[in-house]
Amino acid sequence: MSDAPVFDPIQLKSFLALAETRNFTRAAERLGVSQPTVSQHVRKLEHAAGRVLVTRDTRDVRLTDNGDAMAGFARAILAANDVATRYFSGAAMRGRLRFGTADDLAITGLPRILREFRQLYPQINLELTVSQSDQLHRRLKAGALDLVFVKWVSGAQEGEVVKQDTFAWVGLEQTVLEPGAPVPVIVYPAPSLSRKLALDALEDAGRTWRVTCTTKQISGVLAALRAGIGIAVMPTSLVPEDLKIITRRFDLPPVGDVDFTLIRNPLANIEVVDALTQAIMGRKLTPVGRR
Repeated sequence: MSDAPVFDPIQLKSFLALAETRNFTRAAERLGVSQPTVSQHVRKLEHAAGRVLVTRDTRDVRLTDNGDAMAGFARAILAANDVATRYFSGAAMRGRLRFGTADDLAITGLPRILREFRQLYPQINLELTVSQSDQLHRRLKAGALDLVFVKWVSGAQEGEVVKQDTFAWVGLEQTVLEPGAPVPVIVYPAPSLSRKLALDALEDAGRTWRVTCTTKQISGVLAALRAGIGIAVMPTSLVPEDLKIITRRFDLPPVGDVDFTLIRNPLANIEVVDALTQAIMGRKLTPVGRR
């Protein structure tokens, strides 16, 4: 038989309540049990893990590094347990979810999140559309999509902001811009948020420019950048490791901030949309190839 530890969901629930309240009494009140019961559950979980998960003193409770790790595992284990329970009880979440994402957000960890979402909710029919943010927004308003993940004007107060970021000018390490020469820019077709903000910023700064590449996909933008055809505007957090932020090097004008935003169709299945929203909100969106 395997000696691998088995983590009791009841003990995990007590531990999570303690992790979130940092207080045994409040954790017990939240769960509707006694304080000694919570203490006993945490001790048994520590024994099963073979690690100290919390430190205690007369003032507060703190998670150790292993405790932080266990909190993450506990959430995942309890979520999977909940899904399995609903599935085998005939209450598994069902329905269709028409989800749209901006193409450059698809180079983040989003595909991994969607794969895990499908594993957790196999009876949800997930339909994916990848396009530009403005096109996705129009389709959402027309009722053709249930939820979209887009780059949106910072502070627009529409939808739920997953991440706030800043646009930056990006190019190769060896990029050279001749003084006084038009700035060679790589852009998406109009209308496009990054295109508009980039060209408006150059105009306002009195810099001349010329479009050297127009492409509908992030793969085209990256290919043109890597070929040295020009420079482009990208959210700072999405810049691949082989490209560089060159805003200050060439005194290029700031472009502005951007929000990665989830916007829902109010007529869509609330339960299904909430499930994917929570999956995305709770995860980091580090670009593929970066840590």
